[in-house]
Parts: sequence; C-alpha cells; structure tokens
Amino acid sequence: MATLTLHPGKEKSVRRRHPWLFSGAVAQLDGRARPGDTVDVVSSDGRPLASAAWSPASQIRARIWSFDVDESIDHAFFKRRIAAAVARRAALPELAGQQGLRLIHAESDGLPGVIADRYGDTVVVQLTTVGADKWRAAIADSLFKATGCARIYERSDVEVRSLEGLQAVTGWLHGTAAAEELVIEENGVNMTVDIVGGHKTGFYLDQRDNRRRVAELARDRRVLNCFCYTAGFSLQALAGGAREVVSMDSSGPALATARRNLALNPQLDATRAIWLEADVFTELRNMRGAGDSYDLIVLDPPKFAHTAAHAERAGRAYKEINLSALRLLAPGGLLMTYSCSGGVNAELFQKIVAGAALDAGRTARIVQRLQGAADHPVDLAFPEGDYLKGLLLQVD
Repeated sequence: MATLTLHPGKEKSVRRRHPWLFSGAVAQLDGRARPGDTVDVVSSDGRPLASAAWSPASQIRARIWSFDVDESIDHAFFKRRIAAAVARRAALPELAGQQGLRLIHAESDGLPGVIADRYGDTVVVQLTTVGADKWRAAIADSLFKATGCARIYERSDVEVRSLEGLQAVTGWLHGTAAAEELVIEENGVNMTVDIVGGHKTGFYLDQRDNRRRVAELARDRRVLNCFCYTAGFSLQALAGGAREVVSMDSSGPALATARRNLALNPQLDATRAIWLEADVFTELRNMRGAGDSYDLIVLDPPKFAHTAAHAERAGRAYKEINLSALRLLAPGGLLMTYSCSGGVNAELFQKIVAGAALDAGRTARIVQRLQGAADHPVDLAFPEGDYLKGLLLQVD
C-alpha cells in the first residue's frame, strides 16, 4: 500500500479518532494509489496511525477506515463492520419491530460514505465516497448476509459524489423489484416508500420519533405542516386527533404521494386534511396577511447549507420561515422547527430562531430539543454527523 504522511501536528485529529483528513493535512503520498485505494496513514515522524481510503479529487483527501493499524481492509472487514452495525440496532428496544430502519450511518458506524436503510425486506444502499464505491460488491454481500433481505437497491445518485470524481449510480445489487408497491408501517401509520425516485433512500427515517411526537401534541389543534413532502408529519397529526391539518409543499408529485399515503390509512379522517401546493416562503406571508392562525406548525425544510460556507445565506432563509411561522401561531401555540444543514450547528440554529422570535415580537420557550432517531447515532469523535437539529417551542 501507498503511505500518506501528515504534516507535523496534523496527527492530532487522528489521535482524537476523527475520520477525515483534509488536503492541508497531507504532506506527501509515497507510492501509487488510485482513487479509493487503501493507504497507510503515518505521522510526520513515520509513526503508523490508521488505514484510510485515498480520494485525490476531494478536499477530504482521505477517510479513515480503521484506527487499528494491524487491521486489514478487505471483504472480511466490511462483513464485521456491517454485522456490528446491524447488531447495535438490534440491541435497542425502541428499534425492535421497525419496518423502516437505518442500518448503517456512515462515519458514525465506522464506514465513511456508506448509508444503508432497510424497508421491510428491501435494503437501499447509498455510496457517497470513492472509497465506499470501490468496495461496492463487498458491502452489498455483507448487507445481504447480515440481514437476509430479499433485495438490495443502490441509490448512489447524490450530488456530493461529484466532489469525489464519481458519477451517479443506481440499480439492483441483489434481487429484483417486488411486484407490489413498497409500504411500511411507522407508528401505526402506513407510508409508501419510493426507493427509485424518492428523496434520500426513499424516506426520511431520521424523523421517526419526531413524527410520533407530533401525534402526541396534535389533539384538537389546527396544524400546519410546511415542506410536507409525502406527509409523514401530517398523517401522524391526523392519527393524534388534530382538528385540521394543512399540508404545504411546492412539489405536486410529492403531494400526490401524500394523498395516496392518506388513502392507505382508512382509519384517518380524510375530511380533516387540506393540501396546498405552494412556495412555503410566499404562502406563509400570504397567510399572515389574511389573518390566519394555527396551534401547531411544523417547519422541516430541505437542506439550506451543505457546508459552513453557506451558513450566512441559509441563516437568512431559516430566519424568514421561522419569523413567518411565529407570527402565525395562536397564543400558547407550538412550533416544531428543524434544520438538517450540516453547515448550521445547533447553537447557530437556536440563535437564528431566537432572532426570529424577537423580530416577531413573540416570547418563545424551548420545550424540547429534537434530534434524529436512535438508528442515526452520532460518534462522539465526529460531531459533523449530528446534522439534524430541532426545537419544540411554546409561544406566548
């Protein structure tokens, strides 16, 4: 293997077990390494530190597979890591019986660039880095052996792959498409999962617990779900006894899927559901001008800032929608607001929302801090993995 030597002092992050090595940390690469090849990482004085995947096209030049310098990165390595990730989730009682489950959460499961979600007997895998891409066959085989799933589909079509010099890749890695539509039950509600054309791997599994929280809060409330996508929060609100649920999204196809999801749940009162195809930023302002009000508002927007470089622009967008939502809340109302932007940390997000409350002239209190579900763990050495942050606010 080639050897990647770090500049003096740059080994500190490795000793803290952070899995990323940026271009500025790399002094030299001795030997030949193709993109995705495993390289030995050593300190400036030659001390062995780790084994990593080499990525010359990315600013993150290497992602560490193992901090054990004696561990080989081979098919057996992926079999062990994937089996361990599956076993960790099986050990958590709150995940027992979940039909939709994240099995591998990239760096936080010791597998940079590897995402795997299970929907019933189907596993969807997403490979976002050149190192993960190189081990596609081993990853698919290990997932099959660890889960016994009927089929594995690849959704490696995310934009971040271009930063690694990779093209989009989709298709079946094991088995073929099921004859029937893929449907999972979550918190007593049936939801379709579009693994081929849906967002992420087909569904937002990270919000499972937060959707259940909405059901707990919704009774007799008028609810507004912004950026509703396929209506996960909306259907939970209906299940919780909401008086009315208005679901808003700019995507007509997403709303069509949302309506289909409602039809899959005849126990829910469809007459209490209102669908609104509109730009959320514009429509929130229009609602305020019309004197509308709600008892519970959910703001779960798409990612506004992929990196810290976009944080300022994203901050303006987060402030605008939170300002509008706060102005629409009835006294005593609840705002459930989220950011999934990696470039906006929890502290900054709270400051943005606090600024929105100040400008709205509302007093708001944090009732609960919200995060991803237990199958989306965050390695303590990798805070970047803590991408989903949320606040539940009660407003005077």
